[in-house]
Amino acid sequence: MSVSGRAGASSAPTSDTKGGTSAGAAGGLVWEVVSPGSDAARRVLTEYFDDIVGRYWGRPALPGEVAAAMADEPSDDLQGETGVLLVASSAGVPVACGGVRHAGDGVADLTRVYVAPSQRGRRLGGELVGRLEVLAAAAGVRTLRLDVRADLTQARSLYQRLGFVDVEPFSDARYADHWMAKALAQP
Repeated sequence: MSVSGRAGASSAPTSDTKGGTSAGAAGGLVWEVVSPGSDAARRVLTEYFDDIVGRYWGRPALPGEVAAAMADEPSDDLQGETGVLLVASSAGVPVACGGVRHAGDGVADLTRVYVAPSQRGRRLGGELVGRLEVLAAAAGVRTLRLDVRADLTQARSLYQRLGFVDVEPFSDARYADHWMAKALAQP
């Protein structure tokens, strides 16, 4: 069973576009582009799937459900020519992640956007998506799009505040209820 909550937003990054240390909105975070197979990525992606599976079912996710969701929706392509995975860490602990999956022809999908509960309410989601937008634009992406489930109302509100607008469905994603997109400024 898999449940997807993809996302996107815009906020000016506070340092370089490849990651680096930032004292930005969340203060003292280390931002890194990582391999989806790295320890940091596995840890934060497991938290991401635990969160969205639990929200979908309205109860804590079971370990088997999380493992099944991760197998159904792998993140291996969020690296190299096909995408990027950005992780923010605090004191060596991953606390946020987000990915960009290149779809071709200047279009990419925002995915795996997650902020740990301990970090929410600090505007970290907007900073995360802003950094992802910069990385995407630097890779030639002109349109960043996402899909989101109806129950992820806070995420959808964030994307609207950050300039994403509703568009016609562009996928048949099993758990998508809303499709959004944003034109990116080119560097």
